[in-house]
Amino acid sequence: MQAFGFRTAGEIRFGRGRARAALDDIAAMGRRVLLVTGASPGRSDWMAQGLTRAGCDVARFSVAGEPDLPLIEAGLDAVRAAPPDVVVGLGGGAVIDAAKALAALIPSPRPVMDHLEVVGRAMPLEVAPLPFVAIPTTAGTGAEVTKNAVIGVPEARRKVSLRDDRMLADLAIVDPSLTDGTPRAVTLASGLDAVTQVIEPYLSAKANPLTDALCRAAIGPGLSALARLMEDDDAQARDTMAWVSLSGGLALANAGLGAVHGLAGPIGGVCGAPHGAVCGALLTHVLRANGARATGEMSTRLSEVGAWIDAALGGRELDAWSRAQGLPGLGAMGLTGADRSGVIEAASNSSSMRGNPVTLDPDALAEVLRAAW
Repeated sequence: MQAFGFRTAGEIRFGRGRARAALDDIAAMGRRVLLVTGASPGRSDWMAQGLTRAGCDVARFSVAGEPDLPLIEAGLDAVRAAPPDVVVGLGGGAVIDAAKALAALIPSPRPVMDHLEVVGRAMPLEVAPLPFVAIPTTAGTGAEVTKNAVIGVPEARRKVSLRDDRMLADLAIVDPSLTDGTPRAVTLASGLDAVTQVIEPYLSAKANPLTDALCRAAIGPGLSALARLMEDDDAQARDTMAWVSLSGGLALANAGLGAVHGLAGPIGGVCGAPHGAVCGALLTHVLRANGARATGEMSTRLSEVGAWIDAALGGRELDAWSRAQGLPGLGAMGLTGADRSGVIEAASNSSSMRGNPVTLDPDALAEVLRAAW
């Protein structure tokens, strides 16, 4: 049996109603709470009010769009004079990443750039992060159970990671009821991200038996649930997608990703396109490029993935189905021809690319980008 390790959040709670039921437990983690929310902070009133009733002093910090270096620095400036005891992220993947970064960096005596990968010094955290609670309101990134936060650096036109094993949440609460009513376009993009994140770890060169079990159980049901949600809002399908997103976070944190994410990070950095939409546009074409080069067991795994996709979508090709649901191509997302060479160079050196099951040279990556246009 293959030897492997597995890291995840200190505790995971899954199920409808689990978020509201956890208010007293969160309050017990610290009296001063920093509640990080999305662009509509009113959607977090129930939590702020519940924590206040439980005896907490609650400060809120709002995240509009995906987190970047100026936003994180603004958050640090806002709270360091009276630092919180615990940080709670309530929102989509961008909110969870911002909250995770703030929990890690508030105690740090160093500038943010000292800890960022690629564009910074990638120095380890010298002080342990604050206690951190992650509560996603979309089913996509699985960020509630990952140990990194993705942060845009506008001056470098890159998205890079802040990473430390201690950044894993102390408590991750996946409550599918919080995803009910998510707009259709967000459901599609985040759902394709969730599906990508159970496919890529299954095909990863770093896969292990535990991540395989998570991914095998999630790929087909995830696509089937996403197809159902494109027709109508459905509580059971929302539950399934929340589970698939969680499974993807667990898998990628322990088995890595692949060329889809290797390309998606640089693309997001140069054009600001939503991460999940970029992954959805790339997925079919990366699978095709990998399939043309795979042999042995990996060829078998790619065939399995293709069969699960066919069964879930009734034989429809994934890219054509996604486009029919309204997913734009990379060109419509703002990627230009002039950006391609920089994206390919950055992707070739990315950490995600190291998990890809085969080597994709610059010409192969260029073909993927053309096909996803």
